[in-house]
Amino acid sequence: MPESKKSDTEGSSAARWDKRYRAAAAPPFGTAPNDYLRMVLARADFAAASALCLADGDGRNGRWLAEQGLAVTAVDVSAVATERAEAFDLARGVSVERVTADLAAWSPAPGRTWQAVFVIYLQGTAALRRRALETAAAALAPGGWLVVEGFSKAQAERADMGPDDAGRLYDLAEIEAACPGLEIVEALTGRVRLDEGPRHRGIAQIVRFAARRAE
Repeated sequence: MPESKKSDTEGSSAARWDKRYRAAAAPPFGTAPNDYLRMVLARADFAAASALCLADGDGRNGRWLAEQGLAVTAVDVSAVATERAEAFDLARGVSVERVTADLAAWSPAPGRTWQAVFVIYLQGTAALRRRALETAAAALAPGGWLVVEGFSKAQAERADMGPDDAGRLYDLAEIEAACPGLEIVEALTGRVRLDEGPRHRGIAQIVRFAARRAE
């Protein structure tokens, strides 16, 4: 569920994303992993061996992480996207634990943690974003990394990419408020050129956030 357009009046989030993925002739966000995710993995101080991907859609980020040797769990609200992700995983010869669930209610099993949690373009209501971020922070093992990228409030002015409702867009203050106690590594907002399939292409206003839990 990397992004959401308009309000929930179209129906449930799962139904809307199922419909969008069924209608997509090709992966709507491309097949390559997110650039920021790759940048974090390239850092000399990043050494995670396990990862949780929230809102992984049809699997591009979780699949790439698995190809790098991480043990990956991925969650998405759309059963159609998850089925496609599993088919892509099989074709690429990688194994990802995939879960279809609504992040407004989903939590991992008590005591289960990961060394990195990625929240890449989860655009939804403020309540959904906050709960997903809180879930992500709580799922971090000691020393674990939380990595977030999403459209910033400034992107509301751009009707061609991402939600046009500022209430579904990020600012750094809300991310930090949902993740108290983490050590911030990067907290940036600005413009980048995205090339992530037909849904994310062009100059975009984004936030990038990376933080670590204490050892």
